[in-house]
Amino acid sequence: MRKIILFSIFALSSIVAMAQQEAQYTQFMYNKLAYNPAYAGSLNAICATGIVRSQWVGLDGAPKSQVFNVDAALYDGRVGVGLNLARNTIGISTNYNADISYAYRVPLGKGKIGVGLQGSIRSFNADYTDERLFAIQSMNIDASIPGGQQNKLTPNFGAGVYYKEENLYVGFSVPRLLENNIDFSEDATIISESTRHFYLMGGYVFDVNEKVQLQPQALVKYTENSPLDVDLNVSAIYLEKYMVGATYRVGGSTRGFPAESIDILFSTQVNENFLFGISYDVTVSELRDYSSGSIEAMVRYCFKNKRSDEEEVEGDYLNPRFF
Repeated sequence: MRKIILFSIFALSSIVAMAQQEAQYTQFMYNKLAYNPAYAGSLNAICATGIVRSQWVGLDGAPKSQVFNVDAALYDGRVGVGLNLARNTIGISTNYNADISYAYRVPLGKGKIGVGLQGSIRSFNADYTDERLFAIQSMNIDASIPGGQQNKLTPNFGAGVYYKEENLYVGFSVPRLLENNIDFSEDATIISESTRHFYLMGGYVFDVNEKVQLQPQALVKYTENSPLDVDLNVSAIYLEKYMVGATYRVGGSTRGFPAESIDILFSTQVNENFLFGISYDVTVSELRDYSSGSIEAMVRYCFKNKRSDEEEVEGDYLNPRFF
């Protein structure tokens, strides 16, 4: 059974069908730029974020992801720019992508709404010389499977909108609009292609008392011919410094319990600049007997946008835990 699962991971990594192709992050609330270009600059500060994720720990060939992004606000917060870099591995595949984002925002109601554009380039790489493939079965049985090391470079572009108030945010985006041919074969027949991913996110902060706040939020992920994925999170914030939360992730199982994982999150505002977070996913899908769950670590550092002495007050940083 373990060999079957391993082969499936390798097969999915080399023949990408019309399904979810993007990496997932449990701490999506700190990684919005990877989903929505309109988020760039929305904190009215220069913020750099890094996330490292190991999915389905203990399962050979399971996904691993690393992402780093930085964004900044310009022209009194009207303009935002951002850079997102990511590396994702699964089985014999290693994919890299670089995204450049531009956002423009205007006042709307009690908050501001931003419209963002993104240009990206992605490198798909597969190593068909990996010895683990031949331990499963011969790779010569299918002429459509290439040999050696393969790579392909594809450009793309996307767009999004993002609205934020003091205690509320909501966004919708399609980061990659083009459905590029990502097959390594030189044949004109398209075996695999990238597919559009649609993201809807939102959250709100409630004051429970002077010390405690509750923050429900959600991320909905949809692509054609794939089950709808939804991350439903509720977090408690204590003294505006410590956050403990839980996420129920729907969409990872096709039968039985309708979920992929139940996730536990913790983060702390170490100081007014530095935020640290960690999460652990308890797998509840069919893979629960073959892995030890998923783990993810996050760090963020924000530099305050300098204002005039008259405007600057203690706590003038926009709290990055929220939005």
